[in-house]
Amino acid sequence: MSVVGYRARNHPQQVNKRKANDEVDDRATTQELFQPLNDRFGGFTLDVAAARHNTKCERFYTREDDGLILPWSQTASGFDQGAERVWCNPPFSNIAPWVEKAWAEHERTGVIAMLLPNNRAEQSWWQRMVEPYRDRDLSPLHSEFLSGRPRFIKKGQTEVGVNERPPFGLVLLIWMPAGNTAVPA
Repeated sequence: MSVVGYRARNHPQQVNKRKANDEVDDRATTQELFQPLNDRFGGFTLDVAAARHNTKCERFYTREDDGLILPWSQTASGFDQGAERVWCNPPFSNIAPWVEKAWAEHERTGVIAMLLPNNRAEQSWWQRMVEPYRDRDLSPLHSEFLSGRPRFIKKGQTEVGVNERPPFGLVLLIWMPAGNTAVPA
């Protein structure tokens, strides 16, 4: 077998040249994947990249609200600093701003758990904002590569359809505030 003349193409979720693409970005995390994480982290209190039809939390930010602009903690409104537990399944066509926002917010929250494709390690945002920090002593950022290729629910559906597995696995990035580096098991 020869690869001469083969032209590599990125999956639509790896590029953001055409702006957001609801066909790949507007997908719900299944309860099967979400619930054990929700239980493990004591119940997420805010879903920062959601839509009304796919949110996982009672409080959530939609695309119109813009979770990249709004604060991810409620400290100004009387919540204890560090009480917010943030869930983020960002649009996979534009991940970098969400990781940057998590870094900006992590010290004011109790935890941020962000679900991402695990095949982005070669991209500049991963090399700049994740790789130098993940799983290092005293770092607030931890990573967990999930087994298999969990499925998502397409917009307009109530369950995963046939042959709708993404062409990649997933990684969970977890930010804990300074001084709290013990990630719940």
